[in-house]
Amino acid sequence: MTHDTDTEERLLRPSLVRGWRRRCPNCGSGPMMRSYLKVRGSCAVCGQQLDGHRADDGPAYLTILIVGHLMAPLLHWYFVTFRPDPLNIVAIFSVGCVALSLYLLPRLKGAMIGYQWARRMYGFRGVEETPS
Repeated sequence: MTHDTDTEERLLRPSLVRGWRRRCPNCGSGPMMRSYLKVRGSCAVCGQQLDGHRADDGPAYLTILIVGHLMAPLLHWYFVTFRPDPLNIVAIFSVGCVALSLYLLPRLKGAMIGYQWARRMYGFRGVEETPS
């Protein structure tokens, strides 16, 4: 089980990429998630504690922001170019929005946890607390 000290540098970009891939931000080998959005208590490979994160609603807000900014211009272009029936628009774009949201949500949560780990935020400070 490895524990880093306060002096070890934690690189941001590799941590974000590992989080996006839903892997441990420390080693990049162990899976971060135990189900769709549930984070493991610790990494099975390196032992890094993962339960100190505070992702909360951040990944959901980012998902809404990204999906909205991608789908709204596409919806506008599609409507202006083809003038389809409104029911066709609803059918096509609701499936697209749901699929893109389901794809992005766990990846953005992993990236947010990777960011928190790299910046030593919340439960990832790197200092072991002694029980009182």
